[in-house]
Amino acid sequence: MSDLHDPAPYDALLLLSFGGPEGPDDVVPFLENVTRGRGIPRERLKEVGEHYFLFGGVSPINDQNRALLDALRKDFADHGLHLPVYWGNRNWAPYLTDTLRDMVHDGRRRIAVLATSAYASYSGCRQYRENLADALGALRAEGLEPPRVDKLRHYFNHPGFVRPMVDGVLTAIADLPEELRADAHLVFTTHSIPTASADASGPVEEHGDGGAYLREHRDVARVIAEAVREETGADRPWELVYQSRSGAPHIPWLEPDVCDHLEQLHGAGAPAAVLVPIGFVSDHMEVLYDLDTEAAAKAAELGLPVRRSATVGADPRFAAAVRELVLERAATERGEPVRPCALGALGASHDICPVGCCPARIARPAAAGADDPYA
Repeated sequence: MSDLHDPAPYDALLLLSFGGPEGPDDVVPFLENVTRGRGIPRERLKEVGEHYFLFGGVSPINDQNRALLDALRKDFADHGLHLPVYWGNRNWAPYLTDTLRDMVHDGRRRIAVLATSAYASYSGCRQYRENLADALGALRAEGLEPPRVDKLRHYFNHPGFVRPMVDGVLTAIADLPEELRADAHLVFTTHSIPTASADASGPVEEHGDGGAYLREHRDVARVIAEAVREETGADRPWELVYQSRSGAPHIPWLEPDVCDHLEQLHGAGAPAAVLVPIGFVSDHMEVLYDLDTEAAAKAAELGLPVRRSATVGADPRFAAAVRELVLERAATERGEPVRPCALGALGASHDICPVGCCPARIARPAAAGADDPYA
């Protein structure tokens, strides 16, 4: 890059996340936001909300995003990148539309967007782009000129995302009794999604057989397993499994479930396991409940020693990776040659989602892609 401190044409970064309740009274309204349009009764939402009530009605995701904001601002300042960082959520305050409105009032016209989802899928990419389009449409309806938004590429295989996970696995292994460490299995986990959604993830040419969603996760798991092998000298068995299924039972979702896999490992005589939540940027509710509560309870029931490795969170290396992603995209937009940084066999993801990428069941406008109505 000709200037490692030049974010032009961008004048701001938007951290775009899912959002979560910050108290007991927020839980059901938050779940109503998440499930809007699906006709789920309020009583059913109260049942689902029990996961949150176990933790005082507070999801950790908002505090984790605040920590990431601080890490990004510090990294940018330390490296002379003069780019303001904002934060907006899909389902809870600060809401995306409100944040974009503030950005317009602050004079921001070209915005780079980092979503807190590293992989290709409808819920992890296209839906965020739909939310951006909805918010931009709301601003236009208010008489404001919508800014241009560009979503940064998928960062699942960026070293600044992968290396902290490698270190998390090494720490978790070291926490096991010494006699169990060398033969502990690695259990990589990510959010289960409908198999039809997985098959349609990524660009059209990648659809089928789990699509980009499955290939990206498997490639990252291989990279981490190999790095752990190189640093410990032990070649541990590993598998990619799934958690946090929430759909109707008659609809096929990605399997096996993490708890079912732990039963299988125990039955096969595995001495121990390390859970590695590669599908999650931070330790939010799916990690705290589905792994640290349900999966931990299953492991205790089985008598299977299990440790859980940390997610990336606000690791300074991840903040540095975001800076690199912004500068990489900025240079590309200026027409300068760029060598994207990526590990594994898949290479760097596309900058601009092509038409047909991660399609929805019902077509809706989506910003920050080749079919962006606001470009």
